[in-house]
Amino acid sequence: MATTGTIIIADDHPLFRDALRQALTGLDQAREVEMAGDYDHVQALIERGEEIDLVLLDLNMPGAKGLAGLLRLRSEYPQVPVAVISATEDAATIRRVLELGASGFIPKSAAMPEIRQAISTVLDGSVWTPANVAADAEEDSEFFELAERLRTLTPQQSKVLGMLGEGLLNKQIAYELGVSEATVKAHVSAVLLKLGVDSRTQAVIALSRLGFAPGETREGAGAI
Repeated sequence: MATTGTIIIADDHPLFRDALRQALTGLDQAREVEMAGDYDHVQALIERGEEIDLVLLDLNMPGAKGLAGLLRLRSEYPQVPVAVISATEDAATIRRVLELGASGFIPKSAAMPEIRQAISTVLDGSVWTPANVAADAEEDSEFFELAERLRTLTPQQSKVLGMLGEGLLNKQIAYELGVSEATVKAHVSAVLLKLGVDSRTQAVIALSRLGFAPGETREGAGAI
């Protein structure tokens, strides 16, 4: 059987990654499968330049807490389809995942045949959600307004916002991105303007609505 593109399984639980790999063996077309236990590894796999058919993204793994990881993937690699697969299965989360541009939401509690069918549906270009779940959530106009604003960020601005959420200072962000502090300050100003907030602290509070707690992914980061 000919191999097409690559599927990345992004989850920090090895047993679940192995179970998902097994589910993928039943797909109609064979694909390369890569495993990643944190966001940095996902990023490295995407930047190798191979054709990525799909990223199966857990909502809670190192470097991708809550919806912040999905936001980063959709802003930095908009051409790469992402389906969230998570144990957090409430209707509000599902709606938010779709609002941020995911191609589907797959509950970890689903049986493997259902997971396989969900993945096939997304690979065929359709959106998949559990039956009768997403429609039950109440509208969250505040979150959807935030999502609209977040989608206006450039990939570099999204990176800067994420690093603000990690508690990094301007000089630390500049070092990470290989740019000057003046450039970082310009990005921060643009982020604040697009989010409609007045301070870095308010930007981080907005980011926390995505389930991203300030300073939780980098030990020893400076205060905001």
